[in-house]
Amino acid sequence: MNLPPGWLPARLNDGWAYRDRIDPAAAGMGVLGHYAGRYTHSSRAEWERRLADGEISRNGEPLRADVLLAGGDRLVWRRPPWQEPAVPAGWDVIHDDGDVLVIDKPSGLPVLPAGGYLEHTVLRQLERRHGDDPAGVPRPVHRLGRFTSGLLVCARRPASRAWLSAQLRESSGPAGEGGAVPRCRKIYRTLLVPGALAQEPGDPLPITTPIGQQDHPLLGRIWCAAPDGLDASSLLTLLMLREDGDLAQVEIATGRPHQIRIHCAAVGAPLLGDRLYRAGGSARAEVLPGEGGYRLHAHRLSLSGPDGASLGWEAPLPAWGWG
Repeated sequence: MNLPPGWLPARLNDGWAYRDRIDPAAAGMGVLGHYAGRYTHSSRAEWERRLADGEISRNGEPLRADVLLAGGDRLVWRRPPWQEPAVPAGWDVIHDDGDVLVIDKPSGLPVLPAGGYLEHTVLRQLERRHGDDPAGVPRPVHRLGRFTSGLLVCARRPASRAWLSAQLRESSGPAGEGGAVPRCRKIYRTLLVPGALAQEPGDPLPITTPIGQQDHPLLGRIWCAAPDGLDASSLLTLLMLREDGDLAQVEIATGRPHQIRIHCAAVGAPLLGDRLYRAGGSARAEVLPGEGGYRLHAHRLSLSGPDGASLGWEAPLPAWGWG
């Protein structure tokens, strides 16, 4: 398979050890009951095979058969190496002051290990590139979905990461909403299912659908539209009607997981290519968050620094984002 320049080819990783400590309240549960109940991505039969193959240990001793657990027991599942798919490896640096690093993440590259990706992630690439830097490794402050491109903020100092994370989670609301001046403005471009949004281009649409977790057969729990969920605020503006997807801008005032995907779906206009969220904002039971090929780009970010100075960055629009 011919890959575009700068891509990491599919390859086997070195496996990974997943660690759990048993809560005293769960004492008396079997090993298989623990794994099958907590990690529903695999069936009980699959966990039984892993146990028989010696992949699971308790308190440092390999197990081959089901046993009852005690509070404080330490379990380790040593997952054998698996092949990770090819991903784009390069990115453009938007800003680097020796502490804060802002990159233009390409679509298709996961930020953190999850969903079958371990080495083929932004975090692992940062560790490899900056492992010898005297100032330390820049680590992501927030998370972008695998197919979301654009501004990803990282920081080397733990204090900077904590401060930036708090800024990105919450702001005082999108500009123009209630007269509030936002502490942090996050503006995205996206493509919506053509003709699904009953808005005229240029008309802003506030969205305040709460976002919470619901049961999901593959993940156990998943974020989606939920009446009893967390407050969430977005401002959606349709920019252009197009046959290949209606171009829209979304400014978010909160940083809930999958917020733009959920909010656009909640008003009946899911992101084009998003297989997970259906109109209304609920999640399909047979789909995982990393599946699909939606178009979403973190375009602009502005905030006030700890000293009150204004900070702002912009990632160039991808080819589909102009209009």
